[in-house]
Amino acid sequence: MSTPFPPQIKIPATYMRGGTSKGIFFKLDDLPAAAQTPGAARDRILLRVLGSPDPYGKQIDGLGNASSSTSKAVILSKSAEPDHDVDYLFGQVSIDKPFVDWSGNCGNLTAAVGAFAISNGLVDAARIPSDGLCTVRIWQANIRKTIIAHVQITGGQVQETGDFELDGVTFPAAEVQIEFLDPADDGEEGGAMFPTGNLVDELEVPGIGTFPVTLINAGIPTIFLNAADIGYQGTELQEHINSDEQALAKFETIRAYGALKMGLIADISEAAARQHTPKVAFVAAPQDYVSSSGKPVAAADVDLLVRALSMGKLHHAMMGTAAVAIGTAAAIPGTLVNLAAGGGGREAVRFGHPSGTLRVGAQAKLENGEWKVTKAIMSRSARVIMEGFVRVPGDCF
Repeated sequence: MSTPFPPQIKIPATYMRGGTSKGIFFKLDDLPAAAQTPGAARDRILLRVLGSPDPYGKQIDGLGNASSSTSKAVILSKSAEPDHDVDYLFGQVSIDKPFVDWSGNCGNLTAAVGAFAISNGLVDAARIPSDGLCTVRIWQANIRKTIIAHVQITGGQVQETGDFELDGVTFPAAEVQIEFLDPADDGEEGGAMFPTGNLVDELEVPGIGTFPVTLINAGIPTIFLNAADIGYQGTELQEHINSDEQALAKFETIRAYGALKMGLIADISEAAARQHTPKVAFVAAPQDYVSSSGKPVAAADVDLLVRALSMGKLHHAMMGTAAVAIGTAAAIPGTLVNLAAGGGGREAVRFGHPSGTLRVGAQAKLENGEWKVTKAIMSRSARVIMEGFVRVPGDCF
């Protein structure tokens, strides 16, 4: 007896953790032909793989884990750019809406890109040592930036296990150092590092208030506010904000008007279709607090506190790209981030986030009256969780 329903298809895929995020990784030429170019077919496949859109908000029928940190997809291919190994395209998959946001990078999953590229033949074998560090030159296709990943190799294979501990990740693993080159050079979509030309602006948000903000394009477009100006301490954990619908609505409104002031959208109504960027973060001077794991964080151990929202929720740790924005802004005297850290010049900061602490470095210099950042550096870790095939209904795209 025939059935009107087509069978499922199999797509080679790898499920990986990178930093404090998880995502599904594909080689471009393993995707169905219709999804090898940008468009509706690609988006529909990724939505189905992750289990979106899910009005229940759980992604039960897919690989997503119902958080912005785990509803992510990566497509990799041999690089078409000179002097690069791999092209890295990132999609942030909405949980409850039929939408994939291609407007920015995921800094956390960047930590897994180099390992995947080495293990899947995207890096020339001659460049992979038998033992030591393999330098993988990544072209981040969403934001058209170069990223360098230093991946540990043992016996010709990627070394995933190790003793590097990352707050927000339960188990230790091998360290992966990442360099984001010229993270703010020309900004996103041709804008400047500081799109208004100011280190601090006044952002008027109708119905909410007017706040000092630092608007920066570095790593990812980010709106920084002072915690005290919006009624917070800077020590908040996820449960303090994510259970407060009024707070989340306020942050989304701030995000929308910040995006407008940054020139990322032309009309406030466009913010809903651009959920991944910009990010909203609030900063405060060092204070003692207890992280989400129960680990005490002492004020003396951090330079400042930062909390950031991603896809409408307070992040459980810190997005890697937002960490680049934090490090960059901290290196530039006069920004809200720099002032929260005590002001003055600095090439690195350790900041407290809901899961613990993270150190990020950035090299900034003033040239012809404009700030330039040559690189931002941080360490993450990554590992393969599962590999094989993911299945989706044959008519989903």
